[in-house]
Amino acid sequence: MAKSFASQDDLQEKKISFVKLAPGAYAYTAEGDPNSGVIIGDDAIMVVEAQATPRMAKEVIAKIRTVSDKPIKYLVLSHYHAVRVLGASEYKADEVIMSDKTLEMIHERGKQDWLSEFQRFPRLFRGHESIPGLTYPSITFSDSMSVDLGNKRVVIKHMGEGHTRGDTVVWLPEDKVLFAGDLVEFNATPYCGDAQLSKWPSTLDALTKLAPKALVPGRGDALQKPQDCMDAIAGTKAFVHMLWEEVNFCITRGDDLKDCYDYVMKKMRPHFGDWVIFEHCMCFNVKRAYDEANGIEHPVIWTQKTDLEMWEMLNA
Repeated sequence: MAKSFASQDDLQEKKISFVKLAPGAYAYTAEGDPNSGVIIGDDAIMVVEAQATPRMAKEVIAKIRTVSDKPIKYLVLSHYHAVRVLGASEYKADEVIMSDKTLEMIHERGKQDWLSEFQRFPRLFRGHESIPGLTYPSITFSDSMSVDLGNKRVVIKHMGEGHTRGDTVVWLPEDKVLFAGDLVEFNATPYCGDAQLSKWPSTLDALTKLAPKALVPGRGDALQKPQDCMDAIAGTKAFVHMLWEEVNFCITRGDDLKDCYDYVMKKMRPHFGDWVIFEHCMCFNVKRAYDEANGIEHPVIWTQKTDLEMWEMLNA
């Protein structure tokens, strides 16, 4: 193998931050690892994103308990990827909420994705032996729903496809705080292996229209200024647009996947190569863009075997 697979060599512990964004709104971040959000009302707490294992969820709960002893009644999962959802059982939430399309993804590829991501991100699955199984919702929705936590109204909304076909955002309309999931990244590479790349930019345009004052991206620092929020959305859009355009150019000139990957890496590394998990993501990103541009609307189901085969071929 030309270079270490995915993030298997990323074993350094990250510094955790727990940042207040608005009254009752917090971001749990860890230097480019998957983020979680916390929303506290007068009656209850909502957590956004579960983390990968119950052990890692305990770390989120410990931060919550430094600011509130209210019950955690709701857990919202913005989409299905194992690193986001498999710690859900630790919260003992009354309700687990996700979109209808996210539930479809769990039924379709839940176990394969779990094993694939475990192979890619060993550090993010600390305590993996405590995972009780796949995470399923108690509530699903198609377009949007709202929850009152007690003087804290939360809107949960599917604003369009992008990172996956089931992406959900969590919005605090009074405070204008957006928990964007992996639709938006900040100084971190968008993972596009399960993406709908042709639709992602328009979904980001819809997020821009919300004009958030604070934003929690899927990875990267929590953003606390309106311009920083706009910059993060725009940066994600620029990445997705460039990936899509360059892969389509390769197809017009008849490149095979390997030639396309080499070309796209040469074009994109100067712009985005210093973003977190760039090298990890790009094999999956180019493969998905190449498939979609060739008319394959539905992303492949990644497995441990296919991950390694593709990685070895593209990095030969």
